[in-house]
Amino acid sequence: MRQKVVARTLVGFTAAVGITVGSLAGASAGFAAPAQNTTAVASAEAGVLATVNLGLSTSQAKAFQGALKARWGYTGSIDGQLGTNSWKAFQRFLKANHGYNDGIDGVVGPNTVKALQRYLQLFYGYTGAIDGVAGAGTQAALKRAAGHCPNGCLL
Repeated sequence: MRQKVVARTLVGFTAAVGITVGSLAGASAGFAAPAQNTTAVASAEAGVLATVNLGLSTSQAKAFQGALKARWGYTGSIDGQLGTNSWKAFQRFLKANHGYNDGIDGVVGPNTVKALQRYLQLFYGYTGAIDGVAGAGTQAALKRAAGHCPNGCLL
């Protein structure tokens, strides 16, 4: 929930800054940014915020999505970009198997990361704290999981 608020605030702030910069650039139309460009920047920023690969390469993320599609109801494309729908499917997996107790919202928040860390601790050598922070140790273990079974059987 808290990450959603932070993401919305960041996108809103980015849009507001873009509008302000466009307005302050001068009265001349030659210097002012068109309104549609500001919207495009805000939309692009929102898209970037929605993709969270946690250090996985595109090919590793594709294998991950393949496993999610085969077993956990992922209906998106296998594009190597772990977005909201990828994470919703992974949250279903974590809820069924690794103590995830939050909503299926596709947000990679602390509860999602804690459940991921429990999974990685059991099967892929994660030795760090179950703290909900997707740091270097969590990302390295996730890469091991993705590399362990390149055909998507890591789940």
